[in-house]
Amino acid sequence: MGGMEPPLILIVEDEKDIARFIELELQAEGYRTEVAHDGITGLSKFREVSPNLVILDLMLPKVGGLEVARLIRQERPELPLLILTAKGEEEDRVLGLELGADDYVVKPFSPREVVARVKALLRRAGLREELVYGPLRLLPTRREAYLAGKPLPLSRLEFDLLLTLAQHPGVVFSRERLLERVWGPGFPGVDRVVDVHIAALRKKLGDDPENPRFIETVRGVGYRFKDPDAPLP
Repeated sequence: MGGMEPPLILIVEDEKDIARFIELELQAEGYRTEVAHDGITGLSKFREVSPNLVILDLMLPKVGGLEVARLIRQERPELPLLILTAKGEEEDRVLGLELGADDYVVKPFSPREVVARVKALLRRAGLREELVYGPLRLLPTRREAYLAGKPLPLSRLEFDLLLTLAQHPGVVFSRERLLERVWGPGFPGVDRVVDVHIAALRKKLGDDPENPRFIETVRGVGYRFKDPDAPLP
């Protein structure tokens, strides 16, 4: 299996002690972490490491947290975003939620509370412990896939592509959107790259493109994972 990596959490917090406490708690739970102490570094790391979730303090030097939140939401609308605020920052908290933050924690807080919110947001985002569709079983946090009980030897990109589709059954993804989600917004790729990887994925899944069990082609648009409520052929 490629990857085998747990979710990556980016912590953007200028108070180094607080950032360290949160980082240690997350690492104790098995998460990978990256830390930035100002808005510019936070945005740079966000684009560089493509995290699964961002923990963002609103009071940041160089570029404020609200602007960072706006740019993150603009570039990755689906990314779970947890904001940290002080007690007197209710207006900023409201603005943060309006910009698309998924949840907030008010200082002072216990690192365990932050970990609990992170777990809840990742579950809501589809990073559940297990996804099962008929004979196909995915373990997102362990980056493992099984078909009829046997391990599927997927590359990192194949796994990410399958997971992206499987987390949103019935939702049509254009090739452009899949390129952005799986390869990243800076990837200078073409639609054909997606088609090639889908074809490889179907081969490993034993999926007939004309009568698929898992990945359907939506002609002229892109691909979707077959709705699990629909009967498998």
